[in-house]
Amino acid sequence: MAFSAFVTVVSGLVSIDELGSVIDMNVILFLIGMFSLVGLAEDSGLLQALSYWFIGRFRRRNTILIGSSLLFGFLAAFAVNDTVALMGPPIALMISRVSGIDARAMFLLLAFSLTIGSVMTPLGNPQNMLIAISSGMPAPFITFVYRLSVPTMINLLVTPLVIKRMFRITDDRVDVGVIPHEAMKNKKDALLAGLGLAVTVVALVVNDVMEMTGRPHIAEKGFIPFLISAGIYAFTSSPRRVLANVDWGTIVFFITMFITMNGVWRSGVLSQLLNLLLFDTGSKEMVVLGVTLSSIALSQLVSNVPFTGLYIPYLKSLGFTGLDAHVWLSLAAASTIAGNLTILGAASNVIVLETLESRYNATITFKEFLRVGAVVTAINTLIYMPFLLFFT
Repeated sequence: MAFSAFVTVVSGLVSIDELGSVIDMNVILFLIGMFSLVGLAEDSGLLQALSYWFIGRFRRRNTILIGSSLLFGFLAAFAVNDTVALMGPPIALMISRVSGIDARAMFLLLAFSLTIGSVMTPLGNPQNMLIAISSGMPAPFITFVYRLSVPTMINLLVTPLVIKRMFRITDDRVDVGVIPHEAMKNKKDALLAGLGLAVTVVALVVNDVMEMTGRPHIAEKGFIPFLISAGIYAFTSSPRRVLANVDWGTIVFFITMFITMNGVWRSGVLSQLLNLLLFDTGSKEMVVLGVTLSSIALSQLVSNVPFTGLYIPYLKSLGFTGLDAHVWLSLAAASTIAGNLTILGAASNVIVLETLESRYNATITFKEFLRVGAVVTAINTLIYMPFLLFFT
């Protein structure tokens, strides 16, 4: 990604003077703040304690898989999927170790579940928020939940069963021999981390609601976790260690991704592909199918958030308004579940898998992700399509 960013600038698609406006510092500061808080929560033992408490509610692997899918999905729906992508890896790893489930299966379940769960509300991910605000759709929160919650729930129940089958996970009994509070290493840091994460999530949700209702809000919402983490550094046992826990490799990846994706769009390739995939705007069925297929395919090239930001004005130019709920919900569902097809389909995938590789010395290759993701995405799409065609 770094080399492609270099080529983008050298080729003239993006000039050096434009880099400041192309790189989204809102996202970069969001990541630094959340990495700091999650790293503190992990070092203090807070996330381990929460993992033991969660897994202690279940006695068999099947229920652990389904329960994990629902947990990650619901958290993503109301706390933004990228936030859960940062908090989830330590929890997924702990569940894997205690239950004996393959770590790759748990990390894939985390990535898929938080992507699916984020579909059903405008608060779930940045692309849904863009659609809710820019489409002119009346009562977007109610519309999203009413139209998309049922197929999302079905997908959250089906996906762990797919992973169970593909990884041949047996339904063995699981016994947890650790009391949650015994996992705590530093109660002071755990309290700070828990307070920081709770305040951040509440602030992000409240800020999104304020934005949707047209009330005063913080436009650069990524500054919220960064500012909260900045206020906590000085009170931790080891501020330098907290900063060292930030995954700087992921930060560099996102900086170079913003440059590359902007260059891809400026090349004009995507606009030509959109014209080919969305060729019939007179039929509701063809529009839903065209938006769905183009969103899933092209989100692999520019990731779903920038793709949605570019697709919205294109759809408006074709004459679609806020009353065309089937168009906007199709875009929301398809551009989101596109993240389940490949690693580059969603920023949250990169965060989850980079954490697996950099911290836990394991990896999931692009090919391995695609092998499972293609099946999951196909099933997700088949489940959403009837609801988009007949209930919007």
